[in-house]
Amino acid sequence: MAEMVCSSPGTVLSEAAHGELLNQCEEQFAQLEKLQNEIILSEPNCAENSPSVNRLMATEAELKQWATMKPNLLSDNSEILLQTGKEEMLKLCSQLQMIVLCYEAKRDKLKETKELEEKWLEEKKQMLEAASDRVERLKMQKVTLSMHTTLKENIQKMKLYQERLMDSLGHILEKHVPPPQLENKKKKNPTQEVELISLNEILELLMNKVLTTPHDPYVDIDATFWPPYIEMLLRYGIALRHQENNFKIRLEPFC
Repeated sequence: MAEMVCSSPGTVLSEAAHGELLNQCEEQFAQLEKLQNEIILSEPNCAENSPSVNRLMATEAELKQWATMKPNLLSDNSEILLQTGKEEMLKLCSQLQMIVLCYEAKRDKLKETKELEEKWLEEKKQMLEAASDRVERLKMQKVTLSMHTTLKENIQKMKLYQERLMDSLGHILEKHVPPPQLENKKKKNPTQEVELISLNEILELLMNKVLTTPHDPYVDIDATFWPPYIEMLLRYGIALRHQENNFKIRLEPFC
C-alpha cells in the first residue's frame, strides 16, 4: 500500500513519513473501535433505568468534554502537514477557479443582456421621438385646419352679408331711384335708342372692378351709362373720376 501511494502522481511524501501517517491512522481506528465497544456494552445498562434520561445526560457530558478539548494536529511531522496543506490549497484553488468561471459566464450573460436592453431602449427612444414629431405635426395641421375653417366661415359670412347688402341696395334703388328707361323713351330719335343699365348694375360693376383688379379699379363710361346716375355718384362722393380721363370712374375707397 505504501508503494502504491508513493508511486502515485503528485505524491511527494517519503516512505518514513508515509509509514508514520499509517501508524497514526491505525491508532485512531483502534481508539474508535474501543469507543464503539464501550458504547455497545453500555446500552443494556442504560436501558434498565430510564434509558432516554441517562442517554441524554451522557450525551450532554460528552458534549461538554468535546467542547473543552483542544483540537490536535493530524501529525507532528512537518512533511505530512506541508503535503496536506498543499493538497488542501490545490483543492481550494480548483474550487475558486470553478467559481471564477461561473461568475465570468454570469458576467458575460449580464453584459449581453445589458447590450440587448440598451438596444431596445434606443429603439424605444427613436419611436418616442417619431411619435412626438407626429403629434406636433398633427397639432400644427389641426391649428391650420382650424384657421382655414375659421377663414372659410368668415368668407361665407361675408358673402351672405354681401348678398343681403346687395338685395337691400337693389330694393332701395328700385324704390327711390327712377329707372333710366323712362328717360330713354323721351328721346327724339327712337331708332338710336340704347339700352341703359340700372344704377344697381353700375354699382355692381364698380365693386367687382375694385375686387378683381385693385391695381386698376377704373371703369370705362360708355353710352349704356345714364348720365344722371354718373352725376349723382360723383356728387355724393360714391365714385371718383379719373384725373386724366373723364370717361373713367372708380368706386370711392371707404375706410
